[in-house]
Amino acid sequence: MAKNKQPGRSVSSNLPGKPPGEASGDDRIRTATRAVSSAGVCEVAVARTFLGTLAYSIPASLVGAVTPGVRVRVPLGGGVELGVVDRMGLREDRTRRPRLRDLRAVLDKTPVVDAAVLELGRWIADYYVAPLGAVLKAALPPGLLVGRSGRGDASPGVRTERVLKLARELKTLTERERLFGHAHRQRELYETLEAAGGQAALRHLTKQLGFGRSVLNGLVTRGVAEIVEREVERDPFGGPVEPERPITLTPAQERVVAALERLGAVDGGEVALLRGVTGSGKTVIYLDVLERQLARGRSGIFLVPEIALTPQMVRRFRARFGDAVAVLHSGLSRGERFDAWRGLREGRKRIAIGPRSAVFAPVRRLGAIIVDEEHESSYKQSDVPRYHARSVAVMRARMEGALCVLGSATPALESWANAREGRYHLLELEERVTGHGLPPVALVDLRAAAEDEAPADADAGPRIFSRRLRDAIDVRLERGEQTILFLNRRGYASFAECAACGHVWSCDACSVTLTYHRRRRQLVCHHCGSTAPPPDRCDNCGAPTPGYAGVGTEQVERRVGELFPSAGLARMDLDTTGSKWAHAEILEAFRRREVDILLGTQMIAKGLDFPHVTLVGVINADVGLHLPDFRASERTFQLLEQVAGRAGRGDTPGEVLVQTSRPGHYALTAAAAHDYVGFASRELGDRREPGYPPHRRLANLVVSGTDESRVVDAAEALSEWTRALIRDRRLEGIDVIGPAPCPIDRLRKRWRWHFLLKADRAGTLGGVLRFLGERRGQPGSGLRLEIDRDPEALL
Repeated sequence: MAKNKQPGRSVSSNLPGKPPGEASGDDRIRTATRAVSSAGVCEVAVARTFLGTLAYSIPASLVGAVTPGVRVRVPLGGGVELGVVDRMGLREDRTRRPRLRDLRAVLDKTPVVDAAVLELGRWIADYYVAPLGAVLKAALPPGLLVGRSGRGDASPGVRTERVLKLARELKTLTERERLFGHAHRQRELYETLEAAGGQAALRHLTKQLGFGRSVLNGLVTRGVAEIVEREVERDPFGGPVEPERPITLTPAQERVVAALERLGAVDGGEVALLRGVTGSGKTVIYLDVLERQLARGRSGIFLVPEIALTPQMVRRFRARFGDAVAVLHSGLSRGERFDAWRGLREGRKRIAIGPRSAVFAPVRRLGAIIVDEEHESSYKQSDVPRYHARSVAVMRARMEGALCVLGSATPALESWANAREGRYHLLELEERVTGHGLPPVALVDLRAAAEDEAPADADAGPRIFSRRLRDAIDVRLERGEQTILFLNRRGYASFAECAACGHVWSCDACSVTLTYHRRRRQLVCHHCGSTAPPPDRCDNCGAPTPGYAGVGTEQVERRVGELFPSAGLARMDLDTTGSKWAHAEILEAFRRREVDILLGTQMIAKGLDFPHVTLVGVINADVGLHLPDFRASERTFQLLEQVAGRAGRGDTPGEVLVQTSRPGHYALTAAAAHDYVGFASRELGDRREPGYPPHRRLANLVVSGTDESRVVDAAEALSEWTRALIRDRRLEGIDVIGPAPCPIDRLRKRWRWHFLLKADRAGTLGGVLRFLGERRGQPGSGLRLEIDRDPEALL
């Protein structure tokens, strides 16, 4: 298998690959490099697939303008591309400098990537074996580092508006009478501007207040005012700030706050794991931590796992910190994200809120990073660079001497092990602030508690509600209380199946079944997005009209409407939240109690705080329990415990009903008992012998291509080559498992085989992965190698 050919002169990074919380291991297989400095040379990271950076010569006209972190236009192959300057001088493993091409242009007067984020990007590129250019592209707002165009014209610019601004003050009534005379509207406009602080937007003056252009021009002609351009910040969460309700901390909260204050004052990059049961008041503690850091002249980053949580969190944070809060997430327009990023970079904003990519926020003097619901798999990036925001947050805090707080009611087992072994500080909140404790959870056996009435029609699918859950919803509707229904599967039915021959309709591009979406009248692949109309007859035997099996949120929505026709109902999943403000609108309607029953997938399972929710119903707890993945039980426990925590957060106690066909499974019984510690102990024991995290370090290497036989051959050859590498280098404590077909062995028309690397030490694993990435490259033309370090799933 040949190496891929890399365009230009590639200079591989040689950074330490030490992960958070563990000492570096055996890096003997890494090749040494020797730094050769040159004032007229720099290294540039471009967003291409190859590792390392490209070396370029700096022409005399650009000397002084080139500095690490600025964007530059560079020649690459036969075209031009944008990149970011990584280093000045040249890192090179040969004594003779190669002949280099010149930079074309420098696009920034000051760096768009500051020194701290650039250093963090180098660590991510090294640890996750990813191109530095791809990392920096992920760290910047969309459009600032476009690939392969070299123009940069996709970048959002500063938004401006024309304003009328007072140029001269008229202090006395006599001056005003003499200047305006009978021009009453001009005088009225002058006094309007005066009351508005001296300036106002032309659009507001003409459209809202009704002043004509002749009146505006009259003030300009008299020399009293001038028309100027003013920057306008695009802030989607602007507007009036609700006052914060006074909150008295409980003694337990005060102890945690005091402990975090001590850690935050150290400036040594301390990491704390806050395990607090749902409703224990973790958010109040987060606010306090950030407030203390702001008082010290520092800034903060607050990460949330779902965009759906952002509006509710922003409301609380703006109530405390006002306009110092900036929001960064993909649901905003490019201009809105650019303005938020620029406000943080310039120091006008001091707290960044957002999901995964907000970990790169360019805040000044970082004081604290808080990762809310730190166990969530959504913090792991599924595409290159495949970083985990939790690990990146820990590393950034350590690099900048900031406090990192990881918060969850159900911490990831990796974080729990780090805390129990002393690498993180462990803080715990065992009681809810409401005083009436966690809600009782009952497991309802679906095998013995099927709904006692027939479905409404033949295609309504299987029975959904047990009598107990249906009666519980009735009670809440009578009391005027709210209900949350949870099912982690969208669509109407899981698959279409021929009743005559058993044929199941699958995706042509992926080895998965197609999900039936009744409202759209389509069969949909939830992996590649391809669609097909529902079949009239079986492709295999010709039998008419297939049946639909399995239950999704769309079918539950329909059944709720039939059983509770007078209830206000909202569904929240990927199919209903595609528009920009859909998340916020649904949750705001629920907050105003216009919605009695909120139905959704995992996006409603965490972080939501609605005091009138007294019932949570889990339609089917078994959905994720049977996935071929070592984290299946952990994820099931976390989801159930998190969604159960949405009930009883106000003055009225709550209740949770979990429907399942496996009521004896230890993940479900532990969730019903709210026993995180017991579950973690059992799960850690079960993972020890097969050597899954956190006991050993793990990497998943996936070979894919359109020709199945070539993929198999390449996966077998690459895994054997890796075994030989380990033998030749005499590396200990690392094993190669496989290769084998991936659980989803065909995705987007590409066949997929994988093998695993399990290692006792992070440094040993990192060395092998970097050698694979830098020396081995891609496995051949048309084939692709994906390196996923610390994978969240093996699908």
